[in-house]
Amino acid sequence: MALFDWMAEATGPVLNGQGVVLRPPRPSDYMAWASLREDSRAYLQPWEPAWPEDDLSRAAFRRRLGVYAREMELGTAWPLFIFDGEDEALLGAVTLSNIRRGVAETGTLGYWVGQPHAGRGVGTTAVRAILAYAFGPLKLHRVEAACLPTNYASRRVLEKAGFRHEGLARAYLKINGRWADHLLFGVLNTEFAPTLPQSC
Repeated sequence: MALFDWMAEATGPVLNGQGVVLRPPRPSDYMAWASLREDSRAYLQPWEPAWPEDDLSRAAFRRRLGVYAREMELGTAWPLFIFDGEDEALLGAVTLSNIRRGVAETGTLGYWVGQPHAGRGVGTTAVRAILAYAFGPLKLHRVEAACLPTNYASRRVLEKAGFRHEGLARAYLKINGRWADHLLFGVLNTEFAPTLPQSC
């Protein structure tokens, strides 16, 4: 398969946003990822699914990379780490997942930013960059996202990136061990007109 051959060599898309670089994670990212997640544990856990006991282990990271590689090969997800464009520090991650083709042509967006980098516009910039990729090269029609009603920072990221609030889903996802209501957001390709990120 030509796409898989290209990805095996290049490891997937590299997107350049305003001051950030997005690319698929590599084994060499483990230490930076584990450190940032551990340092941000208390900040992130209220908004995420419960972390497994071994979540930050090297073995769990390798398993994660294996899942990511299969998803990218199938074209069902594009998990990308967010790096500072100048010093290459890991800032967080953004994932376009659950990509459905055919009559849907849609995907679901998720993201996190480490606590030391929160409030600097990193999330908004990264979301805009992956939306440009979704509506450009991937030719999706719609991207969906959801956040907890009390996650005001995440809601601001979505709204600044062009998402519209569409409703409430009751007990939508199991977050930090409990089923939680979520606000639903969506953006269409016709509503999103950014400067396209450079892809290499």
